[in-house]
Amino acid sequence: MKRETIFLKFAVLIIALPVLALSIFGLYWLTYNPVNPEYAFGIYPVLIGVYLTVIPFYIALYQAFRLLDYIDKNIAFSELSVNALKNIKYCAITISALYVVMMPFVTIIADKDDAPGLIIMGLVPIFASMVVAVFAAVLQKLLRNAIDIKSENDLTI
Repeated sequence: MKRETIFLKFAVLIIALPVLALSIFGLYWLTYNPVNPEYAFGIYPVLIGVYLTVIPFYIALYQAFRLLDYIDKNIAFSELSVNALKNIKYCAITISALYVVMMPFVTIIADKDDAPGLIIMGLVPIFASMVVAVFAAVLQKLLRNAIDIKSENDLTI
């Protein structure tokens, strides 16, 4: 099991690095070189929202890393794992809520630029983070039930 968790930890790092590079270089560059300067009033709130979503994103990645550590230490069926999944769920809900707040600005930019595909691209992170939140909630409930069954079996023996 050690190789699999090392691979997954590496995958978590691979996910984290492009987001870090984009938030440091890409979004910073976009603030000083907007695609169209007359859309700048709508771009800045969206960029602020994207920067705000980076915080719960990295918290969720840290919780995933901790969950993989719990699996390595053979304490996957514990309250620590349930709490990590709960935190991942809350981070995903926070990301989704922040993108919902940004959607009016994305809609304004899409209307001015006549780009309806931009609205669909704005909806993708909302639905993706909601899928992660639901998946984490299901895993949290399953893990909670497994812990309860394990504790009942420990008491009967």
